[in-house]
Amino acid sequence: MKLSIIVPHFNEAKNIEDFCINFSTRNKIENYEVVFINDYSNDNTESLVETLSNRFDKFLFIKNDKKKGLGGAIRTGISKSSGELIVIMMCDSSDSIDDLQVYYKLMKENECDAVFGSRFLKDSKVYNYPVKKLVLNRIFNYFVKLLFWSDYNDFTNAFKIYKKKTLLSIYPLVSEHFNIFLEIPLKIIYRNFNYKIIAIEWNNKRIGKSNFRIRELGSKYFFTLLYCFFEKILILGNKKK
Repeated sequence: MKLSIIVPHFNEAKNIEDFCINFSTRNKIENYEVVFINDYSNDNTESLVETLSNRFDKFLFIKNDKKKGLGGAIRTGISKSSGELIVIMMCDSSDSIDDLQVYYKLMKENECDAVFGSRFLKDSKVYNYPVKKLVLNRIFNYFVKLLFWSDYNDFTNAFKIYKKKTLLSIYPLVSEHFNIFLEIPLKIIYRNFNYKIIAIEWNNKRIGKSNFRIRELGSKYFFTLLYCFFEKILILGNKKK
């Protein structure tokens, strides 16, 4: 099974080369492609990408051809990818390449539609997580877990793996920012797809300024929650008819 790794990025000139080197050094999967999606960057990312494209095999560097924003970049990556499996990774190398190998193995050996990594299980390892973000993360994820009566506890984590056909089946994806990482797992869970949950390692080792803004995203996460909650009710109502 071919694996497509989607790496959306906006003004990540300080991180993208390190990601390429880290991935190439540690990856052991043979049948793969890495699809970098430039989300309208206005730094020197584009000129750097031209150099990187000649250095790394199986790496594709394309531009977001959807609406500007992380959601559009991810939808572009899904449409342009050629693998049966899709994983989304952050450009700051916070996600573990070793965990990626585990994801791939689980998807190949099990009949599941997705594998959800959690940074907050007994065997998880988390490094350098800012305290304020950590507290807000745990409060929000616990609330979502209760609202949807789910066994998962890290919805907002971007690093998950899916069958491409599963992602396409939950379209449309309406979220335009980081809230897309909430929308996707929620739809997979309440539409009763098969998934597994595993502990992962996460390291907040970003160089440069983060694109994540808590205040700006609050209303967007709330919108996604409402959208998914009412869609779940509609799905349940249709099943009862």
